[in-house]
Order: sequence, then C-alpha cells, then structure tokens
Amino acid sequence: MSLEGLRVISLESRRAAEIELLIRKQGGEAFVAPSVRERALSDNADAFRMLEHIEAGRFDLLILTTGVGLSFWKDVIGSRFPPERAERALRSLNLLVRGPKPAAVLRASAIVPTVAVPEPNTWREVVETVAKRPERKLALQEYGRPNAEFVEALRALGASVETFALYRWELPEDIGPLRAAVDRLAKRQADIILFTSSIQLEHLFQIAEEENLVEQVRSALREHIAIASIGPIMDKALADYDFVPDIVPSSPKMGPLVYAAATEGHAALQKKRARFAR
Repeated sequence: MSLEGLRVISLESRRAAEIELLIRKQGGEAFVAPSVRERALSDNADAFRMLEHIEAGRFDLLILTTGVGLSFWKDVIGSRFPPERAERALRSLNLLVRGPKPAAVLRASAIVPTVAVPEPNTWREVVETVAKRPERKLALQEYGRPNAEFVEALRALGASVETFALYRWELPEDIGPLRAAVDRLAKRQADIILFTSSIQLEHLFQIAEEENLVEQVRSALREHIAIASIGPIMDKALADYDFVPDIVPSSPKMGPLVYAAATEGHAALQKKRARFAR
C-alpha cells in the first residue's frame, strides 16, 4: 500500500522538509504546516546555573530530554566561556538521554551517554530507568515546557530533582500555514493527519479557536480524517481531546509513522468513514 490519492497534513516544524519528502515518496499529497517554534530563553540564568551546579558536584546524574535543549545550553555556555568548559562539565557526571537526539548532540563532542532509555522514549521510561539505577541527585534538562508529573515521579523514587529551563515552545512566527491547515481540516479537505508531538495538537486547537472553527475541526478529526499518532505520549494527548488514533507505528519515530500511514491509511480511513456514515 501507499499514500497514493491521499491528502496528508503534517504539523511538523523542525523536520518539515524531511516529513514532506517522506510523504511524497509514499505517493501522498503533502501539506506541511509548521506549528511550533523552539525559542531559546532570553534569560539564560538556568543555563549558567546548570553549569555552575554541575561543576560544584551537586548532581550524580544529568537527564537530557531533548537534543535541541542540549544544543541551546552548549551555545549559551559557549557565548561566555570556551566550548571545552561545557564539554568538560558533561564528562564529569553520568548522563541519561531520553532518545537519539540528545545522544547525537553528545556524539558530536565525542561524549558517550551513560544510559539511554528504551523506546518509546517517554518520560515514563526515564522514570523506570532511573528507578533501576543508584543515582538520586538528579539534574533535569526540561523540554519545551515544565512537566510536574515527571518531576514528582522522580522525587517519588527518593531523588532530589533540580530542573533547568533552556527553551520554550511557542507558536511559529508565521502562522499562515497553520491557519490554512485548520481551514482544510474544518472543510474536510484532508484524509490523514500526522501528529509527532502533543504541542502540535494544542497549537492546532489554539488557532482553531481563534478562527471559531473548533467544532468543525473536532468533528472532522473524529469522523472523517484518519489520525496517525507517533506513540504513547501523543496517544494520551489525543485522548485528552477525546480522540482515538487510527494509526500508530511500531516504533515512535517519524519514518515509521509515515510508513504506517502508507500501509494502513486507506483501510483506516475507509473504516472510520464507514463507521460514522451510519
């Protein structure tokens, strides 16, 4: 099977060109509307505090949740100090990576993480991994927003946890494509939508609300458009909006997500529309 004849919406931002190419290679008609901007904080206090506390030996494990956050941190430290200082700090303690992206940033500096969490690489796998390890003085590099449930789960292990905010998720500067995606969904001019992050769903409905199209978009996603979700965290975000994914890949990565949409999309779409046509 393929995406031939299917109109596919993606809300991917950083890897927009890559996902568009993947969709087109599978024969789909791609419409990619970037929905998220990763903005480095104007106040870099947390970045420098993280360096100082690592150097002071306050932690025995640093949890790196995202590659972009680690890259922002290294850039901020490099703006004031030689880049070797950040790398030396990273080498001074155990490093846990949530997925392949922070591992790739470390690899660029010839640093090997102490431990990597298994797929699907959610914060729950981080907690399960930490539970099996001896370290209990934890530094947590946040992703695009705070996650109190994550922090409390770590503290429930008897750990001290200090969090560091290095960037935040915002709407993109140009929201024109996202508005167009909302309009297409409201008019049911799409067949499949791909979600790779829960913030994409939130921003989609933020714009839908601004356009007074929430009910139209909600109805289209529930009855007419097949929803492809990248994994458990995204599944939960969809459930919070009362949606059930129609397509979930075997591995929580972008390539398998598009492949799953290609192999299952036609059947999932037919089943969904038939169910709501009754």
